[in-house]
Amino acid sequence: MNHRDQIVAACDHQLRASQFKDFTVNGLQVQGRDTVTRVMSGVTACQALLEEAVAWRADLVLVHHGYFWKNEPVAITGMKQKRIKTLLYHNINLLAYHLPLDAHAELGNNAELARRHGWKVEGCLDGELGEGLLWSGRLAEPQHIDALAQQMTSVLQRAPLVVEAPGVGEVDRIAWCTGGAQDMITAAYEAGAQAFISGEISERTTHLAREMGIHYIAAGHHATERYGVQALGEWLAGEYGVEHRFVDIDNPA
Repeated sequence: MNHRDQIVAACDHQLRASQFKDFTVNGLQVQGRDTVTRVMSGVTACQALLEEAVAWRADLVLVHHGYFWKNEPVAITGMKQKRIKTLLYHNINLLAYHLPLDAHAELGNNAELARRHGWKVEGCLDGELGEGLLWSGRLAEPQHIDALAQQMTSVLQRAPLVVEAPGVGEVDRIAWCTGGAQDMITAAYEAGAQAFISGEISERTTHLAREMGIHYIAAGHHATERYGVQALGEWLAGEYGVEHRFVDIDNPA
């Protein structure tokens, strides 16, 4: 039987949560029962995930996108009130990690995205591996951007949006950052990447990609960030013997 504080401390330490300057609170966001035997993970602590946690009798919900974001209204009303009320009423802990889970060299979203696609990680372009968010590397073998997109469709079960840059040819060197990192495309280009992969796209991203000469793949914010939280949940299961279940609440964005 694991105490909540033991689980929280282990995740905080593994992800080096205190080292990141973030837009939210990393770690325990809502306190529930002391003992943790069942952990449910998901990308976002939405109401649908909380309802699954209640039905499964989870002791702790582990997510990438939690609550209490910078500049959001502080009043606990409406949707926020319903979510927090659900957690408190059922005595469920909420544990959330944002940038620390993107960056982690083994369990993070970027690491997992690369592992599942067979990409060769060479490092980070904005810090040390495990600290930086913009990862760089190479494909297992050079291929056309269409083939890369097809591979991503197969792995992620979601067709990405592709902006093809004229005259680039086959892709070997790539850079990636999961989620909403489309504005890192310039840094990726300047580092020599032939393709940059993230989750979202802005109107300006298309013009940047075409005019600089770098392919861009927007593979989905949710789709690219499914895997870090699963890896962290499985790590907890292996280290502490908790029962872990990942629930994927469909999100087309």
